[in-house]
Amino acid sequence: MTGETPCPEPAGLPLAGFRIGVTSDRRSADLIDALARRGAGILHAPVLKIAPVAEDAELVAETQAIIQARPDLLLVTTAYGFRRWIEAADAHGLGEELTAVLEACRILVRGPKARGAVRAAGFDDEGISADERTASMVDRALADGVDGLTVAVQLHGYGDLESLDRLRASGARVLPVSPYRWVAPEGSAERVERLIEAACSGGLDVVTFTSAPAVDALWSAAHQLGRYVPLLEAFQTSLIAATVGPVTAQPLLDAGIEPLVPDRFRMGAMIRQIVERLSGEGTRRFATALGECTVRGSIVELNGREAELSGSQLALFRALVAAQGTVLPRTEMAALLPEASGDHALDMAVSRLRQALPAPGLVATVIKRGYRLNV
Repeated sequence: MTGETPCPEPAGLPLAGFRIGVTSDRRSADLIDALARRGAGILHAPVLKIAPVAEDAELVAETQAIIQARPDLLLVTTAYGFRRWIEAADAHGLGEELTAVLEACRILVRGPKARGAVRAAGFDDEGISADERTASMVDRALADGVDGLTVAVQLHGYGDLESLDRLRASGARVLPVSPYRWVAPEGSAERVERLIEAACSGGLDVVTFTSAPAVDALWSAAHQLGRYVPLLEAFQTSLIAATVGPVTAQPLLDAGIEPLVPDRFRMGAMIRQIVERLSGEGTRRFATALGECTVRGSIVELNGREAELSGSQLALFRALVAAQGTVLPRTEMAALLPEASGDHALDMAVSRLRQALPAPGLVATVIKRGYRLNV
C-alpha cells in the first residue's frame, strides 16, 4: 500500500470524514480495505513486520536443544510461530524427532489461533489462557507446578523476558525457541514520521495496533524524532488508540493511555469498536446562530452543506467549538498552527478556515481580542 488514502465523499458511510492511522504490516490490506469501505481516510505506516530468522542456524540449534531435553511442557504463543517452527524443523530433517518430543509433552496455548495451529499439526493441548495473554498462560503453568520441569516456550517475535523469568524463578528449566522476529519494513521511516506528525497535530482520529511490539516501535520512533511527549499527550486527550486485544493494549495502558480493547480479540471486533466510538463520541452536534452544525471527523455540516477541513483548519475549528462561543485569545489560536506564527499568519489561517467552512459566518471576529464560534 502507498502511504495515504483520501477520505471518500459518499454520504451514509459511518467513517466518512475520519482519518485513521494503520501501523500494521501483516494483513494490513484487509484492515485498510475494511476501514476504507466504511468511508475512512487512511494513513498507512507499518512500524514493524514479521520476518523469519535471517539464518535458520539459531532456530535449528534451539530445536535440537529441545529435542535433546525432551521437555515436560510446551507453551505456544502464536499460530504463525508454531507453524513456522514445524516447517523449519521439517526442512532441516528434524521434523520426525520434534514431532515425537511434542507428542510426549504437555502443551498449553495462548489463544484460539495457537490452539488451531497445534491441533492442525496433529497435537493435543491441555489448556488455553483465560484472556489470550502470555502472562495468564504462564499463570496456569505455575498453578500446575513447574519446579524441576523442563519448559519449552515458543516466543512471538521478541523475547518476553518477564514470563521466562517467572518460570525460572519457580524452578523450571526454560528453553526458548524463536521462529521469527520483528524488523522495521524497508523504506518505512518517512511514512512513520508522517504518521507521528499527523497524530501530534490532530490530523488523525484513530491509530490502530495489532501487536504489542508495534506500540513499542512507535514509541521508539517518536523518541528518535523528539515527538514522544506530544504523541503521548495526543493519545491521552483526543486521539484514539484501537487494539485487537489485551496483549496489544498492555504497553498503551503502561503509558497511561486507555485504548479500545474489544471483547473478542479479533480484527473485525476492533473495526466494529472504531465505528461505534466515532459514530457516537466522535461526532459532535451543536447549535449555532446559523443553524445546527455537525462535526464528523474532518467534515463540517451546516444546513445540509458539507465541507472537509485540512488538519490545521480542523485544529482551529475544534478549539473554537470547544470554547462554546467564548472568545479564544489570539495567542491560544496561534499556538495551534503548525509553526510559530505572527498575527498576520493567524489572520490568514482564520480567513482560509472561513472560506473552507459551509458558511464563513460560523467564525466571528472579536476586535483586538481573538475569535469565537458564532452561537
